[in-house]
Amino acid sequence: MSLETLRRRLSERLAPIGAWRAEAAPARSDFDLNPQAARPVRELRPAAVLIPVVARPEGATVLLTRRADTLARHTGQIAFPGGRLDPGETAVQAALREADEEVALNPAAVEVLGLSDAYETGTGFLVTPVIGWLDRPPLTRPSPDEVAEVFETPWDFLMDAANHRRDFYDLEDGLRRWFWAMPWQERYIWGVTAGILKGLHARLYGDEVDPERAAERDAAEVEA
Repeated sequence: MSLETLRRRLSERLAPIGAWRAEAAPARSDFDLNPQAARPVRELRPAAVLIPVVARPEGATVLLTRRADTLARHTGQIAFPGGRLDPGETAVQAALREADEEVALNPAAVEVLGLSDAYETGTGFLVTPVIGWLDRPPLTRPSPDEVAEVFETPWDFLMDAANHRRDFYDLEDGLRRWFWAMPWQERYIWGVTAGILKGLHARLYGDEVDPERAAERDAAEVEA
C-alpha cells in the first residue's frame, strides 16, 4: 500500500474541521487510567495541538518537539506544537499559529485533514488534536525560548500497540498515577502526548482485525 492509503484513512476517519466546538465534551482524558483520582468540576480552557504527519518516501513520520529546559513547566518533555486558544480562534487556527511560533512550520505547507478526539488534561485544558499532512519534509527552526529540539518518529512505531505501555509514578500522598508512554530511542514520549496518540490509534485502527499490520502498511510507500 502507499502513503495515499494513510492519507485516505485520515481523511475518512477524523472528525471534519467544521465539527469543532469550543465547548465540546472531552472524549479522552488523563483520568481514563486513574478512575480513583478526584476529577474536579471546572470550566476547561480550550487548547489545540498540531500533529504533523510527514509523507517521507521511506514511510510516514510524525513531527514532535522536546520542550526547552528553561520553561517554567513541563521542561524537557516531548510534545506536539500547540497551546491555548487566543480569543476568537478556532482549534485549527491556534494549532497552525503555535506550530509557526514554536518551530517556524509554515502554515501554507500543512494540509489539515481533520480532528482527533478532544482530550482533557489534569491541569484543566481541553486539547483538540489537529492532524496536518505535509507532502514533503518541512523546514523548521525551533524557537529557543520554547523548544529545545524538533524530531520525527516513525508512524508505524507510534501506531503499534505493542509500543504503548502503561507507566506510573507515586505521588507524595501515596496515590499512584498511571499514564501512557511510548519510549522511542532515547526519547520518552508520555503523558498527554502519548494519550493523544493512543486516542488517534483507536480512532484510526480500533475496528481493524490486525490494527498493527494496517498501520504498518499505511506508513510504507511500497508494499513490503
